[in-house]
Amino acid sequence: MGGLKDELLKAIWHAFTALDLDRSGKVSKSQLKVLSHNLCTVLKVPHDPVALEEHFRDDDEGPVSNQGYMPYLNKFILEKVQDNFDKIEFNRMCWTLCVKKNLTKSPLLITEDDAFKVWVIFNFLSEDKYPLIIVPEEIEYLLKKLTEAMGGGWQQEQFEHYKINFDDNKDGLSAWELIELIGNGQFSKGMDRQTVSMAINEVFNELILDVLKQGYMMKKGHKRKNWTERWFVLKPNIISYYVSEDLKDKKGDIMLDENCCVEVSGCGLSVCLPSAALCCSLLSMGFPSLTLLD
Repeated sequence: MGGLKDELLKAIWHAFTALDLDRSGKVSKSQLKVLSHNLCTVLKVPHDPVALEEHFRDDDEGPVSNQGYMPYLNKFILEKVQDNFDKIEFNRMCWTLCVKKNLTKSPLLITEDDAFKVWVIFNFLSEDKYPLIIVPEEIEYLLKKLTEAMGGGWQQEQFEHYKINFDDNKDGLSAWELIELIGNGQFSKGMDRQTVSMAINEVFNELILDVLKQGYMMKKGHKRKNWTERWFVLKPNIISYYVSEDLKDKKGDIMLDENCCVEVSGCGLSVCLPSAALCCSLLSMGFPSLTLLD
């Protein structure tokens, strides 16, 4: 729970600070009620408005600091969270509260949806200290992954030059500075917007959604034993399959355990698939037409 709780707190911190309009370090009770209700909704936790009133009954209508809100947040929301909520929906809610106040007004080469994904990646890679920052080592790691996903060559000299010009008074970048760095095209020169967007999506899928591999494969039907092409998304312990790559129409899940196997078309090979690693290995060996039998 500690890992999940820390992960949630980062996004909530962005939302809380965005509600602190005068930068006093405090937020009004009315705003916290709305925030708490929204958090309970997206995290699938029963909402108890009475508990919030009782927790802050000595504060009257005065604003509440982050330190004052944290005990309530921990006891009545975070301690009740199970891993059964939509993490993207949760992040979207927190993003919506903070994006207008913080996102640069300068033109960016990435869409707002791309910026959202960079923001989520920032929360994943940032240090567990507040205010949140991403240190140069993690910036380099992320830029390398994006460059690789774009099919470009990493320019270490360019990054070293960037680090030299890094503000000596700063230990890292905020989420909004990272979005601006990626969005201004400094490390993606010569790449079009679509290529950059696809790279951000690929890294987001890998780091945030645990997607190891995805693509079209053939699937045998349960009732009618015909073969249908489906879009498969491979994660460590499960393969989900959809009608197409837009992921709008999900057809099912296959747990990767001792009961799962594949047939390789054209050579009569049948292999048990107890793990995603074996599935990835077969695909990397040049078997794009693996047929899953669940």
